[in-house]
Amino acid sequence: MRIGLVRHGLTDWNMLGKIQGQSDIPLNTEGRRQAELLGDRLLLTEEYTWDFVISSRLSRAEETGRIIASKLNIPILEPDPRLNERSFGQVEGLTLSERESKWGRDWHLQELGQEKDEEIQARGLAFMEDTWNTYPDKNMLVISHGGFLAQLYRSLYKERYTERIGNLSLTILEKTDLEWVPLLYNCTRHLLENKE
Repeated sequence: MRIGLVRHGLTDWNMLGKIQGQSDIPLNTEGRRQAELLGDRLLLTEEYTWDFVISSRLSRAEETGRIIASKLNIPILEPDPRLNERSFGQVEGLTLSERESKWGRDWHLQELGQEKDEEIQARGLAFMEDTWNTYPDKNMLVISHGGFLAQLYRSLYKERYTERIGNLSLTILEKTDLEWVPLLYNCTRHLLENKE
């Protein structure tokens, strides 16, 4: 079984540096173009085939998933709320400078209603386990969010992967007997080769 983990395409809040969290911000034109580019890459140049797409319930991930599923002519399953972005509480909608002016440089260490790392990791691992039990012979694309994916990778690989997760990045994991083995990590080649 292989899982392709994808961060949704660009939004206006991404461009402004605002934390989105569970605020339902749509893709912008560039985000849609990015999704098209990944769809083309998966269709034309990748060796792997995919059986279906599943996304979080947030529209930026759902639309990214629809664009890719349409390119590949594969079904998209009902969204799974376990794939939603981390809830950032009071800091959603604020830029870094706004966060720092309100709460200081260590704003992320304060109790501002953010979902805890352990909670995100638990729902991520539960999703992976359920997926393995339900679809052991399928290859699926999962469209989610940078904060969620970073915590999932931390729970699977500790400090092995710590770089920022790029919009429309592709990570491919393969399930072996005991673990998820990374075949590709945080790859944005399809965007780098098609810069406007």
